[in-house]
Amino acid sequence: MKPKSSIREYAMGLIFFAPFLILFTIFTVIPVVVGMGMSLTDYDLLRSPSFVGFNNYQNLFMRDANFIKALQNTFIIGGIAGPAGYLLSFLFAWIINNLKFKRLLTIIFYAPSIAGGMSIIWTYLFSGDRYGLINNWLLNFGFISQPVIWNQNVDYIIPVNILIIVWGSMGTGFLVFMAGLQNNDIQLKEAGRIDGISNAFQELWFIILPQMKPQLLYGAITSIVGAVGIFPSFGGFPSPNYAAHTLSAHIQDYGFIRFEMGYASAICMIMFFLSFGLGQVVIRLLSERPERRPKRITLRRKS
Repeated sequence: MKPKSSIREYAMGLIFFAPFLILFTIFTVIPVVVGMGMSLTDYDLLRSPSFVGFNNYQNLFMRDANFIKALQNTFIIGGIAGPAGYLLSFLFAWIINNLKFKRLLTIIFYAPSIAGGMSIIWTYLFSGDRYGLINNWLLNFGFISQPVIWNQNVDYIIPVNILIIVWGSMGTGFLVFMAGLQNNDIQLKEAGRIDGISNAFQELWFIILPQMKPQLLYGAITSIVGAVGIFPSFGGFPSPNYAAHTLSAHIQDYGFIRFEMGYASAICMIMFFLSFGLGQVVIRLLSERPERRPKRITLRRKS
């Protein structure tokens, strides 16, 4: 039998863990389970749900061309914007952390991500008339003869969306990486210089990155979730010829416009398993496995 002190410790741990467990169950576990069940039904908010099995999933992949387009666009936009935002967040955090006025520069870099009105700035930059900043520059330098209607041209909608999403996704990751960089062990850096590390890139690869695995993992998970759940912020809804249509936009279409909740839930489940699968891959790559950790050597004194 366990001693009473151990039972008390377990009880206190459960008490402190209970609020998180309750909220996580209510707002995460239950919605996922309900969504799984609803994805197997035909439900339009007016009639009672009727069980249809896997018909919704079959229709998505076999009959819904817009879903295939949304899936392709999600992989294209998310596959570029997610890694780009992740790498740029770390790059800027690493550069600013090595500068003199890093606290001030951190505030300057992070402030736009929490400030409102960014959509107004992007609308001004990519306005379709000659008064838009990008069109004005291109016209003045002679690159174009007529203003480009950026939000109606299918050739430019995806690149502009990627640019906007990358800019908007760097704030949180940047702050997490800055926290990780400032918590690096200075003694390890000094020891690395003694052992032959001669430049900043060697220090980054051999000393800084191994210490930042928790921050790198968190940033990767948030980037994956954001990339899979991307909603196009440029080009209107729906975008011309569904050029920037993504899975989130498809859910918006069927869930909140057509009110086909069963069909929208099936799309949500695909997004969930896609995020979960990619997250597991990243966790395996960045987490420390027990077999990779060096074995501890215990020295015994001779009697």
